[in-house]
Amino acid sequence: MLNQLSPHHYQTVLVWYLVQHSLSSFQKIIQHFGSCEQATQSHRFPEWKQLGLHANHLKRLDEFLSPEGQQKFEQIVQLILKHTDFILTPKDIDYPTQLLPYSDHPPILFGQGQAQALLQPQIAMVGSRKPSPHGRQVAYDFAYYLSEKGFYISSGLAHGIDEAAHRGGLSHHRTIAVVGTGLDTVYPSQNKTLAQQIVQSGAIVTEFLPTTMPLQQHFPRRNRIVSGLSLGVVVIEAALQSGSLITANKAAEQGKLVFAIPGHIYSEFHQGCHQLIREGAILIDHPEQIIEDLALPTQWQTQQQPSKEKEIVEAPAHIPTNLLPLYQQLDWVGQDLDQLAQSSPTSAAELTAQLMELELLGLCMQQGGRYLRCRPML
Repeated sequence: MLNQLSPHHYQTVLVWYLVQHSLSSFQKIIQHFGSCEQATQSHRFPEWKQLGLHANHLKRLDEFLSPEGQQKFEQIVQLILKHTDFILTPKDIDYPTQLLPYSDHPPILFGQGQAQALLQPQIAMVGSRKPSPHGRQVAYDFAYYLSEKGFYISSGLAHGIDEAAHRGGLSHHRTIAVVGTGLDTVYPSQNKTLAQQIVQSGAIVTEFLPTTMPLQQHFPRRNRIVSGLSLGVVVIEAALQSGSLITANKAAEQGKLVFAIPGHIYSEFHQGCHQLIREGAILIDHPEQIIEDLALPTQWQTQQQPSKEKEIVEAPAHIPTNLLPLYQQLDWVGQDLDQLAQSSPTSAAELTAQLMELELLGLCMQQGGRYLRCRPML
């Protein structure tokens, strides 16, 4: 729960409210005004009519200028404060950098739980809402294995494969849900307990304001965030018309690896997976193959962990505020000192000192002269 919104967050929420979650209108406004703070100055509201915005958005603006309209917006703000633990915009240092390269990245994210969970290596798992018992078990097993290896499992909190994947990730306290409603609503309602468990160590995020209902058009938008946050997307079971194929196709557009688990050739549950494989998705039958194909330092890390008999369940470690900008600058591939220095405002000596501190905290490691991000460990 938040106590209050910062001025930046308040103005961003206002613009997002007035354009009714429209990415194109939001981008037009930012391109014209430069910021939400400028766009929401009362004397500049007449300029909105020059931007070619949808008539509904201009109508919402006219309504907002009345006392009743402002009261309605303040009710939304109060719901945000009540149901939200954190808000992130691209101006916030802990906004997930993996989303920034995409032109349709969400201009605001509302979240419950641990914001820094979004900065960790994630693998998305999607599939049918009505899977076979076999598919549900495979989703759980894969999520269990991958979360044990240090990955967060991202999915959409839906029935079926999503739910099984979240439960597998919860076994090691590593799962993230991206939802297609406001945070004041859990959809489906049967997953309310699951949602409460996720926020204890992971996060639930959405780009939608409170009171937003689970409309059909919201879920493809949610799916682009699921794939955008992840290093790769695993499709467990999917029919030819499955919404999971939208997520997989979006992931491919984003340059992410897409993995598909095959099944019986006569099974309707697997026709979508087989189609993805024909189109170039990577066929897998064991979760270790995902780690091998990603070829990330996370694999190296897990080899250094204690044996299962001695393993202690880990919770997300806190990244110190003064080191968060540099941690965000690091990636999972590696950069040398010259590359880091080019985009760092700090001196070479301070940069080296911060890298050493990150290494000591287990948040960074050096391989062949290149510095790589590591997931936080206690």
